[in-house]
Amino acid sequence: MKPAASRRLRATAAWLAATALALLAALVSSIAVAQGVAADRAPGPALRTAPVAVSEAARTTGYDGVVEAVRQTAMAAQVPGAVVALAVKAGDRVRAGQVLVRLDARAAEQTAAAGAAQVRAARAAQEAATREFERQQQLFAKNYISRAALDRAEAQHKAAQAEAAAQLANAGAARTQSGFYVIRAPYEGIVADVAVVLGDMAMPGRPLLTLYDPRALRVKAAVPQTVAARLAQDARPEAEIPGLAQRVQPARWQLLPTVDPATHTLELRLELPPALAGVTPGMFARAWLPLATAGERRVYVPQQAVLRRSELNAVYVVGQDGRPLLRQVRLGRADADRIEILSGLEPGERVALDPQLAARLH
Repeated sequence: MKPAASRRLRATAAWLAATALALLAALVSSIAVAQGVAADRAPGPALRTAPVAVSEAARTTGYDGVVEAVRQTAMAAQVPGAVVALAVKAGDRVRAGQVLVRLDARAAEQTAAAGAAQVRAARAAQEAATREFERQQQLFAKNYISRAALDRAEAQHKAAQAEAAAQLANAGAARTQSGFYVIRAPYEGIVADVAVVLGDMAMPGRPLLTLYDPRALRVKAAVPQTVAARLAQDARPEAEIPGLAQRVQPARWQLLPTVDPATHTLELRLELPPALAGVTPGMFARAWLPLATAGERRVYVPQQAVLRRSELNAVYVVGQDGRPLLRQVRLGRADADRIEILSGLEPGERVALDPQLAARLH
């Protein structure tokens, strides 16, 4: 394109833009004049205002944390043995007492059977010793045997009783040992991870699977040791989890009294309500703590006074002359029917409660 033609096109575009702006300004001016004429002709309703509230509130600071289960158990075997049955997989929900893993218990079962047989033999010997002692008592009563013979019969009877009790205890230990080859769920929960497959050798202390209770979760965060001294007296920490629409008020919270010597931080625990859906251990979370700061003030206005238009947040400030003036503000956290103003307002000013009416009176 030739330079002259390009200059003509740019000049035309500039003229069109200037014309459009002039028309828009004329339209806005005519609307304002019309509204002013209408307002002069008919008196409108009185503009209600509210003062800017000031609160000596604590400053809220967030600390990164993680979601964890209050009850999470790494299930391990107490005895060595090969895994012969694996009844669950990761993600399964299990009941309390449900069988999770079975180990090869054939040797333990044989030991238990041998113990039961030894108990029967000991009981038979005890019965024979009891009958013999009774006969010796009858003979001693008729002066057919000496006192020494009776004492020997009594000692054999007591020895047989002790042997039967010992064999019974050994058999009970063998039965208990055989029960170690079956791993059951200690509580109702969800299987988070299974670390073995069929045929693996289970050893004492080696985790076989991980189980957690989804009804009891908490947020764990590390906070500096200086935070403990700055916590407000009526502190109400909050937990924030990505994906949730709002912060969660914990059912209970605890700041452990011990300080990590390596990081000089304390562990904060916020127990989450049981009704939360979609929250699992390991998720990123954030703990918000209100920290008391001397002389810090927060400014609040009623939520109905805030005018929201796309990216614009503003309020109409009513001056001494009664005229409302639009002023842009930066919003903070909402608290019931009021909202915090981070910047744009000063204590003592008044804002219009009806932004639409204030716009007409502006």
